[in-house]
Amino acid sequence: MGAEQLIRLPGKNLDVSKMPGHWLLARLGKRVLRPGGIQFTRSLLRDLAIGPGDRVVEFAPGLGVTARLILEKGPTTYTGVERDADAAQWTCRHLGSHEKVAVAVGTADCTGLSSGSASVVLGEAMLSMNTQEQKERIAAEAFRLLCPGGRYGIHELAIVPDGLPSYRKNEIARALSETIHVGARPLTPEEWRAMLERAGFRVLRTQDAAMHLLRPRRLIADEGLGGALRIVSNILRDGAARHRVLTMRRVFEQYRQNLRAISLIAQKPPTA
Repeated sequence: MGAEQLIRLPGKNLDVSKMPGHWLLARLGKRVLRPGGIQFTRSLLRDLAIGPGDRVVEFAPGLGVTARLILEKGPTTYTGVERDADAAQWTCRHLGSHEKVAVAVGTADCTGLSSGSASVVLGEAMLSMNTQEQKERIAAEAFRLLCPGGRYGIHELAIVPDGLPSYRKNEIARALSETIHVGARPLTPEEWRAMLERAGFRVLRTQDAAMHLLRPRRLIADEGLGGALRIVSNILRDGAARHRVLTMRRVFEQYRQNLRAISLIAQKPPTA
């Protein structure tokens, strides 16, 4: 990985020991930063049935991996809303110039976009890193943006099973937050569903997958063999980064029985 590429990545000015985990992995060459991996994202997009007539809004597009998959489906418009200015610039550069594509710097709970302006809204690996109040506001904003009958898809981290005691859920959230240096607050499957229903959505489908973000087989599946080897090489050359990545992997493995990737597809009622 060249120095110029590193400079352009989000989090470039942060110390490795303090950098949010997802931007650290991006700095090391990882481009798929979703808990269920690229195939789980593809499954979410397939079930959202995005087509040429759709106006798509994506919350927190990050490095634009999902955005490129969305554009392959030929929507009428694509709008990304990204809080991190560096990530927004990265995504703009890598999506290319096109009149139907826009990436704005903004927040998912207050996008500034017009009500009813989207037929599809989606977000991945971002609600889990927000407080419950922020989750509720983001879901409400998605509802506002969607036209009647529009679809909302999310791909997040879940704590399982549904009946896990609160002290155990808090322990897992605390361990994740301390490791990735971002406030991680994943919900159980039933809590994710209830949150969307409180916002006014009707949940159409729920699916889950293993959370194997840092396992070798998942790295190869998401990044390809060459990409996985580059990531490993970068980790081996950077002691501080290696320590952080090994710590993240250790926590993921410690709680592997209670961590899953989850996706939900919900619909704004046609009469809303």
